[in-house]
Amino acid sequence: MKEKQIICGFSKLDKDQKLDYISGYFENQEDFIKELKSFYHEDEKKQKIFDEFSENTISNFYFPYGIAPNFLIDGNIQHVPLVIEESSVVAAASKSAKFWSNKGGFHTEIISTKKIGQVHFIWHGNFDKLKTLLPDLKDRMIERTSEITANMVARGGGIADIELVDMTHEIPDYYQVKATFETVDSMGANFINSCLEEFAQELKEFFTESPYFKDEERNCEVIMSILSNYTPECLVKVSVECDIDDLDEIDEDLSGDEFAWKFEKAVQIAKVDTYRATTHNKGIFNGIDAVALATGNDFRAIEACGHTYAARDGKYQSLTDVEVKDGKFKYWLTIPLAMGTVGGLTTLHPLAKTSLELLGNPGATELMRIAASVGLANNFGAIKSLVTKGIQKGHMKMHLLNILNQLNATTEEKNKTKIYFEDKKVSYSAVENYLIKLRTPIEASKVVYVNK
Repeated sequence: MKEKQIICGFSKLDKDQKLDYISGYFENQEDFIKELKSFYHEDEKKQKIFDEFSENTISNFYFPYGIAPNFLIDGNIQHVPLVIEESSVVAAASKSAKFWSNKGGFHTEIISTKKIGQVHFIWHGNFDKLKTLLPDLKDRMIERTSEITANMVARGGGIADIELVDMTHEIPDYYQVKATFETVDSMGANFINSCLEEFAQELKEFFTESPYFKDEERNCEVIMSILSNYTPECLVKVSVECDIDDLDEIDEDLSGDEFAWKFEKAVQIAKVDTYRATTHNKGIFNGIDAVALATGNDFRAIEACGHTYAARDGKYQSLTDVEVKDGKFKYWLTIPLAMGTVGGLTTLHPLAKTSLELLGNPGATELMRIAASVGLANNFGAIKSLVTKGIQKGHMKMHLLNILNQLNATTEEKNKTKIYFEDKKVSYSAVENYLIKLRTPIEASKVVYVNK
């Protein structure tokens, strides 16, 4: 096994050469190569697509692809594909979806769909003068990008607005061109960034060519041109509502009124306590990220935007709200979701295309509605567990199979263990001790059942 060192020219190696090189860091090189090749797609054309998604690819990394059925969203039933490794997420989404399906389901509203891009620049000049010239600058920028925007405009999108932002109170001589875009059914990152780079060139030429600037005002230093993943104007709202009496069925130990009261307090805590809010919102993204992955969307951008939005008032807090009033329980989520259904992985990844087909080939706004509904469902399920039986009992029951796989349990052992733990708490040590009993029956009397 060789010592790790700096690798020069690794990206220039072909796939087999990369695999062979990395295998040198393992004691059994042949087993390592065999293991990674076992995850190759049997269809060479599809494998080539996967290889080209990223650089230096040497294998595929599988995640479970599951279905959360029975989502009634705006009167339509959806069986939603989810890609996630956390065992309880699909179960929680499915259970919440079924619960709300006979109570009107999920109701959604698209508040806005605009996205933001910025040209950040340093300039020594009179900002008031620049603002008066903005209409001319906007016309020039729109004209310069007309070829780039033509197809988007034909689909109903394009550049919505261009403004100048004075940031000199933060950094001396720092300004922004802030542009708003409508990208219709695409997430639009490449489209926006292409426009912004042209804006930057036009900005520099504008300062050079306009007769209204003094010589000392003509130098413009563009620092960078890039879209923002913070899209507070790309908002969707999703809500569920029922009579408080309908909540009587949730827990045998709590009335509907008692459940609603505890649920309301849990959400209020997530509004005032940042520690709780972080985990509260993570439960939302359990569902949204799983939809994003299944449909080939950028879950990292979605998460970054959502967490920023949660802190928009200067303090990080819950993304959801609750109202318990006049015998009604209402729970809702308002969240920015920049999603796409055309371009990128949504077109290239075979399962992403399959996911979108299962969802009825939605447009971007329809996918926003679906993802937000799953996010609210997961969050509702998590809080419901927390304020009733606790989250760990159900979570560990779902985690049981993972523990059994870690302990190399046979099919027969798995079946017996599942039956044994139907009415018991699951923990790694408890499962391990039970398997010892199964595997060494003579020693069973010496083994103490541990239930931590």
